[in-house]
Amino acid sequence: MALAAVDAQGYVLDALLQSRRNKTAALRLMRKLLKGQGVTPRVLVTDKLRSYSAAKAELIPSVEHRSHKGLNNRAENSHLAIRRRERGMMRFKSTRQCQRFISIEGPVANLFHLHRKHLSASDHRECRAAAMTAWRDITSSAAA
Repeated sequence: MALAAVDAQGYVLDALLQSRRNKTAALRLMRKLLKGQGVTPRVLVTDKLRSYSAAKAELIPSVEHRSHKGLNNRAENSHLAIRRRERGMMRFKSTRQCQRFISIEGPVANLFHLHRKHLSASDHRECRAAAMTAWRDITSSAAA
């Protein structure tokens, strides 16, 4: 099972593979997110799984928690790709290897995440070209 965290703009903050979606897994994801972000969120939006509310009550009881049917669409859509990779786990030799890949893939995907509805076609092409240039710079420096 994949647990993913997405911010209000749709950027993937983190993804965590767990064999179960229980309170322990939710606590692990929330601790990892809080440590990485360094800031306590104002609102937490999750699906209706009870383990999230139990983990939130233990870690960050002062944060508002919303778990309504339509509120979690951004998070659900963000980890469709993760679920697709989970189904293809035959390519990975272990869960650890898959987790390593997913934790790197999120920030790389954020580089190419462009809000198309706010851009004209020419601006979109420019942003896309800038993202590709940044990607080439990153990959060429990593190869050296």
